[in-house]
Amino acid sequence: MTARRVLPTDEATDLLKLVRDLATRELLPLAATAERNQAFPRETFRLLGRSGLLGLPYPEEYGGSGLPYEVYLQVLEEIGSVWSSVGVGVSVHALSCFGLATAGTDEQKRSWLPDMLGGELLGGYCLSEAHAGSDPAAMRASARREGDEYVLNGAKAWTTHGGQADFYKVMARTSTERNGISCFLVPADTPGLSADAPEDKMGLTGSTTATMLFDNVRIPVERRLGEEGDGLKIALAGLDSGRLGIAAVAVGLAQGALDNAVAYAKERETFGKRIIDHQGLAFVLADAEAAIQSARATTLHAARLKDAGLPFSREASIAKLVATDNAMKVTTDAVQVLGGYGYTKDFPVERYMREAKVMQIFEGTNQIQRMVISRALENDNHGTITRRP
Repeated sequence: MTARRVLPTDEATDLLKLVRDLATRELLPLAATAERNQAFPRETFRLLGRSGLLGLPYPEEYGGSGLPYEVYLQVLEEIGSVWSSVGVGVSVHALSCFGLATAGTDEQKRSWLPDMLGGELLGGYCLSEAHAGSDPAAMRASARREGDEYVLNGAKAWTTHGGQADFYKVMARTSTERNGISCFLVPADTPGLSADAPEDKMGLTGSTTATMLFDNVRIPVERRLGEEGDGLKIALAGLDSGRLGIAAVAVGLAQGALDNAVAYAKERETFGKRIIDHQGLAFVLADAEAAIQSARATTLHAARLKDAGLPFSREASIAKLVATDNAMKVTTDAVQVLGGYGYTKDFPVERYMREAKVMQIFEGTNQIQRMVISRALENDNHGTITRRP
């Protein structure tokens, strides 16, 4: 495994070494079996939480680590390189905490955020609906106020950790205005809240995805985050950060696939020499390395902008687009390097290839990312496409 990280401090270097060791020792031996059995790794998330890895980018006063996003994303990459379901789960959990951390009152944060960041509570994120995947403003799920409570009704599709999470960040309509959407923090044990049967997916089978059903779910007004009508703003701001999380996991996934392909290419021999010594195959590996390093640099550039308090929405979309498209190609090429063995479940690269596909779809499809990027170019009044912290 190559030395591949860009770290700003010695402390961050030590953290990445710890995470790499934990991922290799604790996660890697479980991944293949859990994915094959579609077993949700709840104890793994508790382990990560107790190791301080579920709250890295959030303030220390609420149980986080207060680390730069640049470092947090490299932690996600390490996890994603051995077990993508868990890497995606950590990113989604962070996204589920985002509304509280950024729009919650001090009292709300003190009450709920420490357990959320400490790993005892795992989050789910309810935004998409079956008819409104890429157009969240078209959602129909509603939250009607009745005195000191809201009554939630509707369904939320494609919920990562659906039926397994301990709380859900939920976007629901509170007025008939197109953007009349509000944000709520809903405990999983609230009466009327249930999960439909999990989706039967191509990949990320260790990560449960289900539709969440809201049938007269009553929650107190103090469970609303921000003001009425702030929900879409909170959701879109969170998605910028969430896209960076998925980009980092995709970089890790691609790196894991390349590490496996290189190891195989060094051992397998044809025509009297190792297959890595055949130029045609060696160039495939070289292109994969170049793609991974490019995606990593693009992702960390966006993270540095975020850490500096500069606009990074366009750069987050670029990172998500580049990293996930590259992951799809690198994992496909890794299967090709292993030949027939790559198509079997005896080696992990076929699983990596299946897992890469969905990363081009969730957190906004890559077609949506292209739309975001092109609109940013159209609205750029300074004639520049480069942002530096």
